[in-house]
Amino acid sequence: MNTSYKFYFNHLVIGFAGCLSMVLWFAANPAVAQRKRDKADSTVAKLAGSTNTVRMEEETMFAEGMRFTMTDEPAKAIAQFGKILQKYPNNAAAQYSMANTLLKTNKVSEALTHASKAHSLDKNNKFYSLLLAEIFVKQKRYGEAEELYEALLKKGAENVEYGIELAAIYLFDDKPDKALETYNKVEREIGLNEEITRQKQRIYLKQNKIDKAIEEAEKLVASEPGETDYLLEGAELLIANDRTDQAINWIDRALKINADLPQAHVLLADIYRKKGDTDRVSKEINLVLSNPNLEAGLKARVLSSYVGMTGENSAAQQDALAMAQNLVKTSPNDAKAQIMVADLLMQQGKKSEARDAYAKAARIDGSIYEVWGALLQLDGELNQVDSLLEHSQQALEVFPTQGLFWYSNGSANLYKRKYQQAVDALEESKKLLATSNNEIKKGIDAQLGDAYNGLGEHAKSDEAYEAVLKVDPLNDHVLNNYSYFLSLRKENLPRALQLAQKLVERNPTNATYLDTYAWVLYTSKDYAKAKQYLEKAIADPAVSGTIIEHYGDVLFQLGQPDKAAEQWKRAKTKGGGSPDLDKKITTGKL
Repeated sequence: MNTSYKFYFNHLVIGFAGCLSMVLWFAANPAVAQRKRDKADSTVAKLAGSTNTVRMEEETMFAEGMRFTMTDEPAKAIAQFGKILQKYPNNAAAQYSMANTLLKTNKVSEALTHASKAHSLDKNNKFYSLLLAEIFVKQKRYGEAEELYEALLKKGAENVEYGIELAAIYLFDDKPDKALETYNKVEREIGLNEEITRQKQRIYLKQNKIDKAIEEAEKLVASEPGETDYLLEGAELLIANDRTDQAINWIDRALKINADLPQAHVLLADIYRKKGDTDRVSKEINLVLSNPNLEAGLKARVLSSYVGMTGENSAAQQDALAMAQNLVKTSPNDAKAQIMVADLLMQQGKKSEARDAYAKAARIDGSIYEVWGALLQLDGELNQVDSLLEHSQQALEVFPTQGLFWYSNGSANLYKRKYQQAVDALEESKKLLATSNNEIKKGIDAQLGDAYNGLGEHAKSDEAYEAVLKVDPLNDHVLNNYSYFLSLRKENLPRALQLAQKLVERNPTNATYLDTYAWVLYTSKDYAKAKQYLEKAIADPAVSGTIIEHYGDVLFQLGQPDKAAEQWKRAKTKGGGSPDLDKKITTGKL
């Protein structure tokens, strides 16, 4: 048995039907079933060829059909066996071979007809019985399949292996007691079998016969006293059924055999966590982390298991973070440890520190997609545009076909006003994410609208904006930018007014959006209405110098040059005005 530890109970508690499919591996597994049928084909071929009652023509035709079967030409094989059965319907071997070939092509009902005929012609041929039983199982006719297997088992001990298949069918047929009885018969013949023991445990657990399931675990331990996996699997079973004191005993027995069992300490940590003994939990995990015989990656996985135990316990999370940081100090070149630290920092809302930890992990091992994804996301959230640009370029060197990485790169280039690079990256992202969700598509097209506008390619810019509005007519980003850029170009002003009006209806107190609508009105020479909206905008204490300057421009157009000059000077003090602001102040004119 593999000495690496397996979390056994995870398998014990999976769906019952899933467990049964594992045990019916030879009956339900196509590859194994096929090997049996191939073996049977060979036997049947010999039987067919050796009989003195079969005419030469029949032998020749059968051999041709078998040739097609062996060369994986089922259509030709079916046709050939059909010819034989037209002339010789009582040829059991041909009936069997026809059924076998039909089954390979998923023609189960047709296969049943021929398999039944083969079995009726020769009830003593176990290959005919097995094929017929397999078809019955596929059709969920479990009772009929059971009868065939039961008959096989009665014929002698040499067929005992089929008891495992019969037990599995009993389980499918909701006859667990019969399955247990059959497993016990098989064990009496072949001795203790690990898979049979596990199946019996699953049945007992399903029946809530915990003591019986534990007895089976004890049998495995007794069969190989030095096998720590059996002890730990048994301990997991005990933990899952609230027998923690007994589980501790089993774990201690495993540790006496091998002190370097990290999973044993994880199980103990889980037990003590449930008992509320946080000191003992930390002690058990630290025993693993301080073990020089264990590699860093394994320690990181153990720590990850511990993190999963902590839940929402903030003190335990802090403790886990301290452990992870110590692990990083002792294993600075282990990417898993760095990722563990980053994940814990993210869990605790320490985004800036988490970003640095992900960046270190990416430098150690750049092949982990999730690390780059987390890093780029944090670069964006923290508004670290230079880092977003650099990291997205590095990520694309490793993952050149990942559309989200191109999207991050395009966003960074757009922010840096590198419009052509932004367009190239965003178009590549759009191509790679063609089948992705609408939210991503909208984000790409919205930024393409901005980037194409920056390049002066207004037709493409408008097309991108309209693509967003087609699926999301209330997209504030596009409503704002599209209407504003149209007003600057003095093009399609009715459309600009429509968009900007919708924008301020949705955001009646947003100074930036009020300014956009006012500027579209200004461009349309509706100065009085523009003044109304700008007065709402400048009521915002954090109003920008640009908006104040616009207010001055509107006042000038309304014949109030002195008031306009006051606003221009105020905009100068606020900062962020246009390049012409000084000239306006000096001349008193637009």
